[in-house]
Amino acid sequence: MIRLALLLLGPEFIRSHWKTLAAIGAAWAAIGLALVYDAFDGAIWFPYHFFGYFLIVEALVTLAATTSNLGTQTVLRKTRGVIFLIVGVLIIDPHPVTDVMVAFIFGGIFLVDGLLRISAAWVVRFPHWRVSLGMGLFELASAVLIFLPHPLVYIGTIPYCIGAGMLMSGVGAVLMALRLRRLPKGTILSLLFSRGVVSGRDIVMPPADALHAHEGPVRPEKPLTIHVWTPVGSAKDVLPQPLVDRYIAAVDGQGVISTGHAALEVNPDLYISHYPDQEIDHSPDDFRQLLRATQDNNVAGRFQPSYAFESHAWCESTAQVHFERYDRARLRAFWKVYSQDTTYNLTNRNCSSTVASALEASLEGTLGHKGPSIAAFLSSLCNPELWVAAQLRKHARSMAWTPGLVLDYARSLRVAINPPPLGIVTLTTLFMGALRGLKERRAFIARVRERAALARAPTTQGAAAKVSTKGGERA
Repeated sequence: MIRLALLLLGPEFIRSHWKTLAAIGAAWAAIGLALVYDAFDGAIWFPYHFFGYFLIVEALVTLAATTSNLGTQTVLRKTRGVIFLIVGVLIIDPHPVTDVMVAFIFGGIFLVDGLLRISAAWVVRFPHWRVSLGMGLFELASAVLIFLPHPLVYIGTIPYCIGAGMLMSGVGAVLMALRLRRLPKGTILSLLFSRGVVSGRDIVMPPADALHAHEGPVRPEKPLTIHVWTPVGSAKDVLPQPLVDRYIAAVDGQGVISTGHAALEVNPDLYISHYPDQEIDHSPDDFRQLLRATQDNNVAGRFQPSYAFESHAWCESTAQVHFERYDRARLRAFWKVYSQDTTYNLTNRNCSSTVASALEASLEGTLGHKGPSIAAFLSSLCNPELWVAAQLRKHARSMAWTPGLVLDYARSLRVAINPPPLGIVTLTTLFMGALRGLKERRAFIARVRERAALARAPTTQGAAAKVSTKGGERA
């Protein structure tokens, strides 16, 4: 999450605030180490129940603010809200059995995530796969440690998980700040992170573009559009496979595998769509071998000229995500370097990974309403959407970018660069809005009744006048 936050804050922010970032990272790691120690000591001072109330508030906000349609993103958000609500209720419950349930929930998460990391690293063999393999082994060891009643007591599960995460992210922030403190002006972090080097002309914007001060939100005239052809939407007669056909591939009635496609467009003259020069055989037997991100699976690739050309030859994209605020100059500089190599790899350098890298380059320096700052960095650490985007990015880079992951990643980033208020603020806003709506409804009903009473008033007055006239005649 730290790396993604710094990427969105931009290289100029890192270069000018690296000392502050290193200090924050060191303090963050120290707090994490204290939480880990406290977890093994029985969670004496950690505000355990306060964290449970925080999860409940965030869950209520997620469930209340999420739309009611049945799209995949809505289902995932509601599922996250339900899980947060259940875990929050279990945390604030004082009974010892709830501590055991929370421990087994988090232990199961560590176990599943660790097995996925290890299997993906061993099968795909992506760059730095040995580091991911080590992280998977650490997660398995943490799962075993959480499941056992000693030496980590069950009540210390939450402090241990939070502390371990803070410790690793804090150390990572310190190392990254020290590594990137001498960045050249105009560095493109997306190219830097993908190539693993600190210097070189190929990661620096041209001087004419680098002179632009990327200190605040950039709003070009034309929006940036992410086009996604989901595997289900681009295949015919699909055999339903939940989650698999959403994030990996769809299989039609003839056994042909469709992985979908992703592209990025900025009208009128920028279109990023990476495609193999020759169609890759996606038969089930060959598909397992193609998952290796090694050089022997590299093939010649090509870049499609425009969305009109691609959609006419195939079909319209099934989903689009629009960005109004991005750095067009940085995106063009990234594409000028990236497009020089047309090599295509189904797992490591495909259409989805190309779009993800280009999107990250275009969003560098856009985090925060008033431009990158220390306050924006600190608030990003509490941004749930940025946390979701970071998890998607982590799993995609450890396995493979797919059109489904790019779609959810782009949607999360769109909200992350315009972060909503904290949960309690959002919940209060929703509550006050409901009160205003109730008052407006009561006022509307009162006006309707008043109009109805006025409509009946002339009839009543006429009847009274008639009676009065008759009385006068009698007199």
